[in-house]
Amino acid sequence: MSESLLSVRGLHAGYGDLPVVHDLNLEVGAGEVVSLVGANGAGKSTLLKSIVGVVKPTSGSVTFDGDDISKVPPHQIVARGLAMVPEGRHLFPRLSVEENLLLGAYHKAARQHANEVRDEMYDLFPRLSERRKQLAGSLSGGEQQMCAIARSLMSRPRLLMLDEPSLGLAPIIVEEVFALIRRLSQAGVTILLVEQNVVEALELSDHGNVIDHGRVVLSGTGPELLEHPELQAAYFGIA
Repeated sequence: MSESLLSVRGLHAGYGDLPVVHDLNLEVGAGEVVSLVGANGAGKSTLLKSIVGVVKPTSGSVTFDGDDISKVPPHQIVARGLAMVPEGRHLFPRLSVEENLLLGAYHKAARQHANEVRDEMYDLFPRLSERRKQLAGSLSGGEQQMCAIARSLMSRPRLLMLDEPSLGLAPIIVEEVFALIRRLSQAGVTILLVEQNVVEALELSDHGNVIDHGRVVLSGTGPELLEHPELQAAYFGIA
């Protein structure tokens, strides 16, 4: 693994009296694509929310670029270079595509380059350029996902976390989403990916982790996990 950009150590997190993540350890090296796979309710989304500060850990630490961010407010975490595309996209449906993008550049450093980065996003997502004045709520599912990813990229993150980016999309659009993730990785963006499409996620990942009941139960390179008997039995029915 390359030099660690994100380190999660002994993390416990949940909602009120409901514990979800238990003593979880995770490393993401700079420049890597790292995937998290597991059944619904395994704790994947809660982990991402804990990393970005939306859910406060009850114990353990989250270190980003050498600094403990466990108690840092979410808006300051984004300003440090960590962004998240949530499951379900969470666009502002009554705002235009362009207005949604500009909201992704709300912190001071990003605002200084907002127009420049917006134009970069239109080059990366030509369909968004065509629909820049269209209300985000009127976009197709695939276009909404592109808009959500572009909005997060407006802050020029060093680490981009994607929570189920292919959920609910047609197969041909899923292929486009994974092709985009590859391009972002090749451009130097470190990516932490939560994904239901196990094969596709692990094939493009430098490192993968299987989460079950809030714990990492298997980890390894993408090819190693795809050949692991336990994963094959759980997801592909191969005994």
